[in-house]
Amino acid sequence: MDGRAWQPQLKELAEEFTVVAWDEPGAGRSSDLPVGFGLADFAHCLAAVIEVLRLGSAHVAGLSWGGTVALELYRHHPELVRTLILADTYAGWKGSLPPEEVAARVEGAERMLAVPRERFDPTLPGLFAGDPPAAFVPLLDAMARDVRPETIGPQLFMMAEADERDLLPGIAVPTLLIWGECDVRSPLAVAHAFEDAIPHTELAVLPGVGHVSNIEAPDLFNRTVREFCRAYE
Repeated sequence: MDGRAWQPQLKELAEEFTVVAWDEPGAGRSSDLPVGFGLADFAHCLAAVIEVLRLGSAHVAGLSWGGTVALELYRHHPELVRTLILADTYAGWKGSLPPEEVAARVEGAERMLAVPRERFDPTLPGLFAGDPPAAFVPLLDAMARDVRPETIGPQLFMMAEADERDLLPGIAVPTLLIWGECDVRSPLAVAHAFEDAIPHTELAVLPGVGHVSNIEAPDLFNRTVREFCRAYE
């Protein structure tokens, strides 16, 4: 994920917390993915960011694909995680969605990646419950222009194969689930599956909001995150 996706959170939450939004490998200002780079490699890179910046055990937030990376971080580096904040995410597509839905998404990804680069459009359907907030349209357009096919392709196929369900019952840190009520990409049933599987969870459902909840309802999202983090400082 491009760190700019967290722009609606950075200023407001930084008034109280040290906030870091990374450009993951293959996105934003980071270099391209090496050949064979996998989900665990994303987690190890995120661990390195936390360690180099000396953040200690951190409140680790991830939305959509980023939540799957956050889970993988906990799998390999639980000592770096104070709490988990999982927003509109998945235990991998394989771990959260019916097989026929996974197959349909893989087919859609293959079609998207098959077009010439000059016609490449990384916009996925169903990201918002309605139109994107006007204030963030320039940001969304800029991020879409910068998406690299050689990054999003491997990520989508990693998501298709990922299954983090074995990890969930052993998560020992407080976990906040933030979900858009109208999320069609990761439906509310996925949130309830997380809620049932992870021992110490609380679920916040944002009314009338879709998949990209941090951009569609930033004020409510930020307030929910702030209150949760305060409780575990």
